[in-house]
Amino acid sequence: MIKDENMDYLFKAILSLETMDECYAFFEDLCTPQELRAISQRLHVAKLLTSDCVYNEIVKQTGASTATISRVNKTLNYQAAGGYKIVFDRIKEDK
Repeated sequence: MIKDENMDYLFKAILSLETMDECYAFFEDLCTPQELRAISQRLHVAKLLTSDCVYNEIVKQTGASTATISRVNKTLNYQAAGGYKIVFDRIKEDK
């Protein structure tokens, strides 16, 4: 990841959001619908991979390509900065 002032500003902006409606408003302004679908799909794929779901089932549930699933799996297993785990653990705590 490239750490610079622009990335810092982006993440500060995200951290300033307080509600789901604010998130929708900000990300609808920031991203195209296609970009948002791709990001949310990757997160869903990561969630399923960490739940030991097999590729065929992930394709069925998400519509993701096997290339996308492989890319997310590679990130989870070999390049993980720990971000997915942080988010999944915190979402579990909120329930």
